[in-house]
Amino acid sequence: MSITGRLTCAVATLLLVGFALQPRAVLAYEDEASPANPLARATTLVLLRHAEKDPAGDKRDPGLSAAGKLRAEALAKHFAAAGVTHLFATEYHRTQDTLAPLAQSSGVKTTVTSGAKTAELLLALKSLPPGSVALVAGHSNTVPQIAQHFGLALAHTETSEHGAVLPEDAFDRLYVITLPPEGSKVAPALLELRY
Repeated sequence: MSITGRLTCAVATLLLVGFALQPRAVLAYEDEASPANPLARATTLVLLRHAEKDPAGDKRDPGLSAAGKLRAEALAKHFAAAGVTHLFATEYHRTQDTLAPLAQSSGVKTTVTSGAKTAELLLALKSLPPGSVALVAGHSNTVPQIAQHFGLALAHTETSEHGAVLPEDAFDRLYVITLPPEGSKVAPALLELRY
C-alpha cells in the first residue's frame, strides 16, 4: 500500500476510534464550552520526526532527499483539512522542509525553536489555546522527550545514553497526543500512526 493509502487508512481509523470511544465529544460541538463535554476543547499535538535527509547534503544541516520531499508532500495532503493551527520546527532545514508544503497550503507560519532548547518548545506547547491542533517536526531524540514531558512513553524506540530515541531509519511515524483541557481529570492520550 502506498504512503498515501496507509495514512488515509490510519486517519480513518483514528476518526472511527475517536467516535466509538468518545461519542459525546464528537456530538457536542454545538456547545463546546459545556463542562459536561471535557474533550470538546482538547488540544491535539502531532509529533513527527523530520522526513528522510539528503545523504549528499550538508553533513550538519542537510535538506530532504527525494523520498523525504515526497513524504513532506504526503504529510501536507493528509493534514490539509485537519484544521492545523500551529506548526513548530527546529532551526534545521530538514524539520522546516518537512513542514514547508503544509505551511504553504494551510497558510500557517512555522514557528522555529532551537533543537537544543526543548524546554522552550514545551512552554510554547503548554501555552497553546484550547482546541489547537499543532504539528511538531523534531528529531530522533526530541520527539520521545516531548512525549515523555506529557507523561507518555513512545513504543518502538531505542535506548541511548541520552534516553529514548527513534531508530535511525524511522521517518514514517506520527504520534498523535490529545491533551485534555486544564483541570480535566482525563489523562493525555497517545496514538501512534505510520505515514
